[in-house]
Amino acid sequence: MIITDAAWKRNITITNAVYANSVPVVEFTLSQILFCLKRGWHYVRMLEENRAYPSKPYHLSGGFRSKVGIISMSTVGRGVCELLKHFDLDVYAYDPFMTMEEAEYYQVTPTTIDNIFEHCDIVSLHAPLLEETRNLIEGKHFRRMKENASFINTARGAIVNQQEMIEVLHNRPDLTAVLDVTNPEPPLANSVLYEMKNVVLTPHLAGSEGAECGRMGQYMLEELRRFLKQKPLKWQIDQEHFSTLA
Repeated sequence: MIITDAAWKRNITITNAVYANSVPVVEFTLSQILFCLKRGWHYVRMLEENRAYPSKPYHLSGGFRSKVGIISMSTVGRGVCELLKHFDLDVYAYDPFMTMEEAEYYQVTPTTIDNIFEHCDIVSLHAPLLEETRNLIEGKHFRRMKENASFINTARGAIVNQQEMIEVLHNRPDLTAVLDVTNPEPPLANSVLYEMKNVVLTPHLAGSEGAECGRMGQYMLEELRRFLKQKPLKWQIDQEHFSTLA
């Protein structure tokens, strides 16, 4: 269904399956956070190139007291923070609308985008693509990243100034970028993203795919039953909330 202003003016009840679609994105993000804390992609590349195991000690952050930065406490961002509660990690979050009560519940330290890029071992982007967030992440942010840090984007490619990101990644081979989204998407056939050794591309697969799509149908079926029985709806949205959704 395409939502227009007419729907709000006519007081049509609207619900959303975004929460169902967020589940696999949250799971994908968690897997990449944990893998990147082990510098997994770096060692995959190293083994392919050298055909030999590196000598220990391995220089990696690991999963104890490392710093993870979440940009935007969106539906996915909150879901990731909920799962990260179960790990011995220090989680930082940027969201201009986050309250102190929310920060306490999700066990995150509120901070700025600059501080996240400068101090965190993992930076994970979860902002919606709005006019205010287009090119929100620039080259200056990537230049601030810690040695061997990783950047994960499962949000939208246009939130990042892609050319500036590429320039920094070219000059900082210690960094890793896991990009499930790009701008344009897919990348053009001659894009350097396909060639960069410190860039991991996945074809926008973090969201619901295959059997996972059934969860969205299940959520909406349950919501329809609540509506028909005149029970409180679980996934109803209003115009203000709709304007902030990805």
